Amino acid sequence: MNCTHTRTRCHKVSVHILGVYLLSLSLTSISANAQTGTLPKIGTSSIVGKTDGIDIEAKVQSPSAQATPLQIACVFEYTANDLTTPPALPANLNGMLHVDDALKGLITGLRASGKFKGYLYETLLITPAPGTMPAKQLLLIGLGDRNKFDPDIMFTVGAIGMREALRLGVTSYSHASNLKDAGVESPTAVVASNVVKGAVEAYRTQAYLKEKNMSAYKPLTKMTLLSGPAFYEVSTQAIKEAMASFNN
Repeated sequence: MNCTHTRTRCHKVSVHILGVYLLSLSLTSISANAQTGTLPKIGTSSIVGKTDGIDIEAKVQSPSAQATPLQIACVFEYTANDLTTPPALPANLNGMLHVDDALKGLITGLRASGKFKGYLYETLLITPAPGTMPAKQLLLIGLGDRNKFDPDIMFTVGAIGMREALRLGVTSYSHASNLKDAGVESPTAVVASNVVKGAVEAYRTQAYLKEKNMSAYKPLTKMTLLSGPAFYEVSTQAIKEAMASFNN
């Protein structure tokens, strides 16, 4: 009886050691891939598809460094130090923190003071000062309470972004959801797909109104979805699938 018990314990210990060893190999592999440049570099981009005359682009870039007539960035309701405290992404990967730093803490100041609360679908248009960030205009869109986040809301967020872009008269714009930056677990593919679908549906609604002489706008030529290196491939595939649904 004791011998059997001992063998069972030895077997469990061996399995545990093997599991730790395999986990170690996995982490080593991930680290090696990152060091050898397996992940796409900053600036990597591709036109994933075209619909309604609009090129849909995926790009690895921080919103603080994207040259565009209009940069859209999404933020949750404010909690103290939410851009710098885990589970927020580390500073070198945190695009929303980069925007805040570029604007000398303006985003945090607006949110902490309650001047922009980040309520669901709340918007605020900012004109960045020269030399701060290359975007001509920055549109903040609120995502509400981070603890109640539902990826379905990104369809409406995408639609809001498109309508504001058309209202402002730009012919291209960039979108950054910034969910991972805020430390919120979210399905990257669903988010990217919903943003694109919402934007295209909003564009088609305006086109319908234009046909009836009830809307006037400059045609949009490009919409760019920004992502971090680790999420570029997933976002690109999701956009492709969304594009396929438009053209069927």
